[in-house]
Amino acid sequence: MKITDIRAAGLRGATPEGGWTEELQPDDVVHTLVAVHTDAGAVGVGSVFTSEALVRGALEVLRPLLLGEHALEPERVAEKLHRTTFWLGRGGSVTHAISGIDSALWDLLGRATGQPVGRLLGGRHRDRVRPYASLLMAEPDRMVQRLRPLVEAGWTAFKIGWGPFGRTTSAVDERIVAAAREAVGPDALLMVDAGASDGAWRQGYKWALRTAHMLAEHDVDWFEEPLPPDAIDDYARLREHAPVPIAGGEVLTRRQSFQPWLERGALDVVQPDVTKVGGISELRRIGWTAHDRGIRLIPHGWNTAVGLATDLQIASALPDTDLVEYVTGSPYVDEIRTAPWTLDADGMLPIPEGPGLGIELDRAGLGRYADVDALLGAGR
Repeated sequence: MKITDIRAAGLRGATPEGGWTEELQPDDVVHTLVAVHTDAGAVGVGSVFTSEALVRGALEVLRPLLLGEHALEPERVAEKLHRTTFWLGRGGSVTHAISGIDSALWDLLGRATGQPVGRLLGGRHRDRVRPYASLLMAEPDRMVQRLRPLVEAGWTAFKIGWGPFGRTTSAVDERIVAAAREAVGPDALLMVDAGASDGAWRQGYKWALRTAHMLAEHDVDWFEEPLPPDAIDDYARLREHAPVPIAGGEVLTRRQSFQPWLERGALDVVQPDVTKVGGISELRRIGWTAHDRGIRLIPHGWNTAVGLATDLQIASALPDTDLVEYVTGSPYVDEIRTAPWTLDADGMLPIPEGPGLGIELDRAGLGRYADVDALLGAGR
């Protein structure tokens, strides 16, 4: 089976808020789907966390390296793309685009063999995983209003982040967290994301350590991005002294960038994003390196249905990945696949058992946000 084409389509019209200082608008494109077409008529799909314009630009570079390549050798082909394009800058838009291509190739391999990607990655450690509802912070009353319907719907894990946290006063921070804990109850998992990768972030190590102690009082399960994303020394110190686990890594790309963080023991929870880190092939290597050092890998997943399906397959294949991020209320997650995502009675999400990534895209649903015919053609 040979590659005959690579296509991209950005999602627009319902882009959720990101909590960033320069806030996203509904028509901003930050999620782009990539489709790899083959001479057998099969199509594999991946998701990229970057703009359509950047993905299309990267594909102009990558297409000559892909056309005619074997479609069922994702890891080799992805590594070829990384090594051939190093001179364009490692870790940027080209790497992001390779992420989607790599995942689409794994999707193709699964479809060709009739197996879910998780099994092809070495075997399924689990057939369901706990999703955590990921939502932006708000003032205490609004925070409770956002959380209670999710609790009633059966969610048992939550992450709140960005918004006013760390951007006003410590008293406001604590009121928000206390209100959230009361809303979700004492037994639910609750994580807090400071969002220190935001360009306007101004807090440092002392704030992070002081805040970590406050979060411990409310039984927070991890403190995410409490420091700017390049402050590796401060992360290592914070992990040593904080009373709660420290999480981060969503902005890093390629396995080589994660190596010093893992070797330094700078994180308790490492969070590569499969839609920009280099795809499934890269994330799997990071996951096993983390496992060997006693560090959990929980993928960052501010995502699409395709990205979530990819995270679920990864969660099945890595022993320590017992949570996945689920952005609540996003049509790009909830409306573009043929079957709805459904929690079971325990608040768990079944990992698709179908071939490839295990989901089918709904042409009508996807067509509301992207040019589905240009992406997939008439066949899928």
